[in-house]
Amino acid sequence: MGTLCQFLFHILIEFNVSDHSSEKPAPVIGVFDSGVGGLSVLRHIREQLPDANLLYFADSLHAPYGSKTSAYIIERARKITHFLLGQGAQAIVVACNTATAAAIKTLRQEFAVPVIGMEPAVKPAVAATRSGIVGVLATSGTLRSAQFAALLESYGQHIKVETQACTGLVERIEQGDLASATTRALVQQYVAPLIASGADTIVLGCTHYPFVETLIAEIAGPEVVLIDTGEAVARQLCRRLHELTLPAENPAQGTVVCWTNNDTPEGVVFIRQCIGGEVSVQKAPMDV
Repeated sequence: MGTLCQFLFHILIEFNVSDHSSEKPAPVIGVFDSGVGGLSVLRHIREQLPDANLLYFADSLHAPYGSKTSAYIIERARKITHFLLGQGAQAIVVACNTATAAAIKTLRQEFAVPVIGMEPAVKPAVAATRSGIVGVLATSGTLRSAQFAALLESYGQHIKVETQACTGLVERIEQGDLASATTRALVQQYVAPLIASGADTIVLGCTHYPFVETLIAEIAGPEVVLIDTGEAVARQLCRRLHELTLPAENPAQGTVVCWTNNDTPEGVVFIRQCIGGEVSVQKAPMDV
């Protein structure tokens, strides 16, 4: 009888080990931006990786990054990345064009995890334009970066690229002001010159701008194509997870935890509206 019990015990142990080993935990992805703009990228990540557990850091207290020095942005990116890794992130998405241009090289050198960044979608815009004129809406930091200059060098040789720095627009979006007369006037001020130049394709070169995409489209008109890079970044993240054999499929719905250093009631409500569904919004630690 004892031998039979031992046999059954070993069978049970082997079954449990085999059963649990087949259940891979969902990947944990850290995402950050100078504020709420990167939530437009996070939404695409949720669509393509619904099982992933997402950690988001909204650095609204230091927004916008576009007016900051590269050294300042690198230090912010370094601190936030270190924090997200401490929370269990296995990959980092820099959901900000300006932070990508300034800091992604440093982050990839200093942290032993995949670091995926943004860049204005000049290449797909070149493929989409019919008039040969492409408009780019972005922060001044993105437009003056070496990364953007390299994009123009690579893909903008045979077309005309009109750029527009959208001073003040990030701040309006951070306040949750997406459709007021003030925001509309600001968008009109920046979009109108691109349309007047003949642009039939406009790149949304800042992750905040998809939140006013409807307004931009209304002002630009139905013939103008708007291009957002968030979906492409989510696809790149999926590829990197697959390369690293991190699980990309899990029957459970992933969770979202967000830290923000603008934890006003209005800010928290706006974050929850942007993400949708259940989300934990927490005050960011003072030392990050």
